[in-house]
Amino acid sequence: MEERLNYGALSTENNNPRTANIDKMDARQIAEVINEEDKTVAWAVEKELDSIAAAIDLLADALRAGGRIFYCGAGTSGRLGMLDALECLPTYGLADTVIGLMAGGRRALYDATEEAEDNYDEISDMMKEHGFHAPDVCVGLSASGSAECVKGAMDYARICGAKTVSVTCNKQNPLILRSDISISVVVGPEVINGSTRMKAGTAQKMVLNMLSTGSMVRFGRVRGNYMAYMVPTNKKLQDRAIRIIMDKTGVAQDEAARQLRSADNVVAAAIDAIEGGCV
Repeated sequence: MEERLNYGALSTENNNPRTANIDKMDARQIAEVINEEDKTVAWAVEKELDSIAAAIDLLADALRAGGRIFYCGAGTSGRLGMLDALECLPTYGLADTVIGLMAGGRRALYDATEEAEDNYDEISDMMKEHGFHAPDVCVGLSASGSAECVKGAMDYARICGAKTVSVTCNKQNPLILRSDISISVVVGPEVINGSTRMKAGTAQKMVLNMLSTGSMVRFGRVRGNYMAYMVPTNKKLQDRAIRIIMDKTGVAQDEAARQLRSADNVVAAAIDAIEGGCV
């Protein structure tokens, strides 16, 4: 299944002339040049807002239909997907709905397993274990767009009749033709040649923030700009939940805390009870 690819033609693999002498710079100069390069990332993301918006609606539609979101990647891309997926439960109260899969499995979160990227079936086998099927969506994450495991994941998703989204940092890459929606944030050469954990990683994190936040807003997991379905599992989050209820309903702190307990710690349910007069 391996495709021949000219890696040297990828913009993420090119050399950055603006940092050619970084090994001669002092610490302040290094920080400055990295900062200047990072400033370009948001502009690159802005160029893809139409595609990002289309992906948000696709993901929200899938959630309404009972589907799940699968982030599939390797290396930095995979770790960013895992991070975004893991944070959706405490933020939006949805378990087993946003799932992060990466080459090498969970061990790859803290151990470098870069060789797993080249295994075409690595992630698709995990998708099968999770019962991936047509209502789900596969979001393929790869800075270069060349990761064999992500190609395999997206190919399997299409075999299942599921929709696919790719998030890459090169305009010409093998994932584009595998995507119903392609998000290609071209950040150009990295500060350190090929180190896509830098600008490319920042770009992918920004896009993932938009995809998960946007789809959850469209799916109704937010009231105003409040996390109405957050899971308040520590003191800070308990306090935040109570303040949300107070801000949305105008009740006093003690009453907000009581309503939160009565609603089994579901902020939205507490708000509904107060606003519906069920106190």
